[in-house]
Amino acid sequence: MRSEHGRRAWLQRVAALAAAAAMPGVARADGLQVGAPAPPLVLHTLDGRSIATRDLLGQVVIVTFWATWCEVCRAELPILSAYAARHARQGLRVLGFCLDGADDLLKVREVAAGLSFPVGLLGSPWAGDYGRIWRIPVSFVIDRKGILRYDGWQARAPAWNEARLQRVVGPLL
Repeated sequence: MRSEHGRRAWLQRVAALAAAAAMPGVARADGLQVGAPAPPLVLHTLDGRSIATRDLLGQVVIVTFWATWCEVCRAELPILSAYAARHARQGLRVLGFCLDGADDLLKVREVAAGLSFPVGLLGSPWAGDYGRIWRIPVSFVIDRKGILRYDGWQARAPAWNEARLQRVVGPLL
């Protein structure tokens, strides 16, 4: 059960997400473009490491944003985790940015324990040049040369499934 502070923080996040969703163009940064260099991001993992997308050149990277309270995210995570585990030897890396707050760290750790990829708390609804994260799940794919190849803001159905992973990520491996 959430503490009163946790419940308030959660309601504030939901309200902020809803408000941002009502403002077209707010979520996506103007410079984000498939075929252009991917904006840099750094994942500060739950175990204290920092993983920068720029340090992963030579690998295919899926950057995914999710939350423990998002049912679609929770359904997507095992699919993404299994795909990442199957293709790790081919150079696939997934970085999981969780939108939950520090009050929900225990829940985040429980979910992350079942995943094959590192997870960290985003800490803010803003993800650098990727914009404000208002719709989740949302993911981006970066190729081995650091070029953005998939813009999750443009996806009609935001959640990954096996067919979409094969179609979008498979050719990059």
